[in-house]
Amino acid sequence: MKEYAASLRDQVIRMDTIPDELYKKYDVKRGLRDINGRGVVAGLTSISRISSFREENGERIPCDGELWYRGYNIRDLVSRYSAHRFGYEALAYLLLFGSLPDETQRADFIRMLSEARDLPTNFTRDVIMKAPTKDIMNSMTRSILTLASYDSNAAPTDVDNVIRQSMNLIAVFPMLAIYGFHAYNHYENLESMYIHRPDPNCSTAENILMMLRPDRKYSANEARVLDAALMLHMEHGGGNNSTFTTRVVTSSGSDTYATIAAAMSSLKGPKHGGANIKVMEMMDNIRENVRDWKDDDEIREYLSRMLMGSVFDHKGLIYGMGHAVYSVSDPRERIFKSFVSSLAEEKGREADLDLYNRIERIAPEVIAERRHIYKGVSPNVDFYSGFVYNMLGIPVELYTPIFAIARISGWSAHRLEEIVGMGKIIRPAYQSVMKVASPAEEA
Repeated sequence: MKEYAASLRDQVIRMDTIPDELYKKYDVKRGLRDINGRGVVAGLTSISRISSFREENGERIPCDGELWYRGYNIRDLVSRYSAHRFGYEALAYLLLFGSLPDETQRADFIRMLSEARDLPTNFTRDVIMKAPTKDIMNSMTRSILTLASYDSNAAPTDVDNVIRQSMNLIAVFPMLAIYGFHAYNHYENLESMYIHRPDPNCSTAENILMMLRPDRKYSANEARVLDAALMLHMEHGGGNNSTFTTRVVTSSGSDTYATIAAAMSSLKGPKHGGANIKVMEMMDNIRENVRDWKDDDEIREYLSRMLMGSVFDHKGLIYGMGHAVYSVSDPRERIFKSFVSSLAEEKGREADLDLYNRIERIAPEVIAERRHIYKGVSPNVDFYSGFVYNMLGIPVELYTPIFAIARISGWSAHRLEEIVGMGKIIRPAYQSVMKVASPAEEA
């Protein structure tokens, strides 16, 4: 069987390998991006905007990255809400409905989310706890699809119905993730089982920490930092892989549950939502192999070896560095760094933070020395997000689900925009390079 499978594998590789020169011949933008990282325009959106270049005399000049939600700069939004209150809920309202809520609208929206933060009777026992898995993203996806069976109006795609379904999913996503982890941790790791119900008076960030921890306790700063992480991850344009998946599936006329399940399947990939896990694995490897964390030369030498593929996972990558869109800087990383610093001080992790800072400074220099970069390279938000989750005591199995808890708001907004403006099913073209069999070969 193994020999047979190996021969089939070799046949698949031989038949499905398309020469690089054909992509150049037909001007195919692999990954739907050109050599400078500019994405192929596939649609229009008013939900968010990303900027990483400026036009000067007809030339594109790399510049500091900027991100806007519905016309508001993310820096201003995080600053506005993080100092005095939790912002994730207000920004979810902004993404869905296009404007920042006033106090009455914000209170009503939070109340509706709290009322929706309830799973069907015995759903936790019969669905989440059944066949628990370490892959919490798969557990959540199964739960999302199963929730369709409990919705008597699951299929219609009118705006009113999709708004209701979106708000329900935004409300229960933390429960699907946290309960899925507790089931896995109990049945697979043989740890104690506890299920805390969400507190209607708590924010999404507070409820995540409360439901995760056996004693339900958390500090105000912990909740503030997690809320900032949610705000920074909840939306990033229509072209990122999972949001584009949302729009593609929506354009087919599919229901909300199937659409969000597809987005989840996209997000779980290590090239997308799983990036922060690779950063954490890389940092562990660096700690083990770099003797003096304060020696820039030793760090530089090890990063050079990593880039050459001789250490760590031999992929030739420094994880957390670079982004498909940003060049000079990722605005989310720059905003998040102040929150990271305050949490590191609270947790006594200053030495770890110093190592992160040194790698943030040295890695782009190493990459620039060894690679021809068509645009700038800088740390992205995932460089620090895993470190934050680790300091918060969030298990690695929940890193990508936390991303999903944030991004469900952005997905829902793009689904609604696609429904309102839907004209055609999204159906790009692929150039066939298939060889037609000769009559003799057919015989």
